[in-house]
Amino acid sequence: MNKIKTSLKGIDRNSTTLFSIIVIIFAVMSILAPKTFLSVTNLQGMGIQFSEFGILAMGMLLAMISGGIDLSLVGIANLSGIVGSFVMIEMGGSVMSIFIGIIAAILVGSLCGIFNGLLIGYLQIPPMLVTLCGLQLYTGLGLLITKGPALIGLPPAFSVIGNGTLLGIPIALIIFILVVVFVSYLLNSTKYGQYVRFMGTNSTASRYSGINNFKVTICTYGISGLLGSIGGIIMASHYNSAKSDYGTSYTLLTLLIVVLGGTNPNGGYGKVSGVTLAIIVLQLISSAFNILRVNSFIKTFVWGVLLLAIMVRAHFLEKKQLAN
Repeated sequence: MNKIKTSLKGIDRNSTTLFSIIVIIFAVMSILAPKTFLSVTNLQGMGIQFSEFGILAMGMLLAMISGGIDLSLVGIANLSGIVGSFVMIEMGGSVMSIFIGIIAAILVGSLCGIFNGLLIGYLQIPPMLVTLCGLQLYTGLGLLITKGPALIGLPPAFSVIGNGTLLGIPIALIIFILVVVFVSYLLNSTKYGQYVRFMGTNSTASRYSGINNFKVTICTYGISGLLGSIGGIIMASHYNSAKSDYGTSYTLLTLLIVVLGGTNPNGGYGKVSGVTLAIIVLQLISSAFNILRVNSFIKTFVWGVLLLAIMVRAHFLEKKQLAN
């Protein structure tokens, strides 16, 4: 119990630090490029972009709290977007086709997640291996459907999801906020939230306490797959096309976000608020890099260095807590 309290306090301090970084970035960019950075167009663009990988990060959060990881999310997202787009095109692009295409995409994403959960929970294969293979599997299935090039010719109305606004707020951002509320409710107001944290802390103890670890694992990866499909729908809508290699950098980015947000890589601890702040921080940094014309390869290098630094810091903090 003391260990849990200590970890939660650490996450709260982490959230305060992230909020301070957000304020600093806004202050610096307001001086360096006020007209560009603070423009309505740029703010709306950031809202659309971080909604894509932000929703995937929420799926990664659930997987990591459970003591696992989901490296297949980008593959699930692209496969879901491809299947949904294929359905829309085959049905002629009517309004009904958009609805059915979205349902098909969500079903595909959920089934992919459940498949991951079955392999992890029933066969006891390590989550990293299952989801890494899943990434290749779902990407390959997407390639089989598209034959390589992007699927185009989607209904114009479909692009409203990823590019439209409601009262000046990007629709993609509204969807992201709804996802954040949903995940927060699951973790903080349901028995599932208690079970997944307990299982992530000590899977053996949770099993002996009467928790069905297999069921919790299936639910966790099923929900993760569902969130992956929602991210895939937004990506397909944003580009008004679907392809198997969209968002290739999002796997590293979602890992970085979840760890930066204060989630314990070993499982058991994590907060939606911390992850949400981490999403905003990385989007602000990315936008600042773009405005200042920093090379994209340098940006990827910085993400990798940040992830490594955070993991090393978490390791030493855990050792210090255990020593105390």
